[in-house]
Amino acid sequence: MAYQSEIKETAMADFFPAVVKMKTDQWRLVQICAVSVEGGYEMSYSFCKDYEMVTLRLNVAEEEEIASITQIYPCAFLQENEAAQLFGVKIVNIRPDYRDRLYRIDETAPFKTKE
Repeated sequence: MAYQSEIKETAMADFFPAVVKMKTDQWRLVQICAVSVEGGYEMSYSFCKDYEMVTLRLNVAEEEEIASITQIYPCAFLQENEAAQLFGVKIVNIRPDYRDRLYRIDETAPFKTKE
């Protein structure tokens, strides 16, 4: 069987239901990637099942909040805390939330695009 990968651009309103569907369909969360882009962030949530990978890609405005997926995928807490601390992504209701104390760093959101 050949490996397949797909990136799905996802609107904020469709994001949480899409994550619930991935869990219901027994997809594993394999990574969350944050990237600073003009005006905010590009968040990529990658899921694998057998030889397939699906990435839900979400554009988040700089001041926009995004709901944590830790209620669905508890393992997301590390990567969500990392995106929040290093990039400044406003992820709400992370369980557990390290409140910018995951890493010992001197700079606030060091990977956030500087003006």
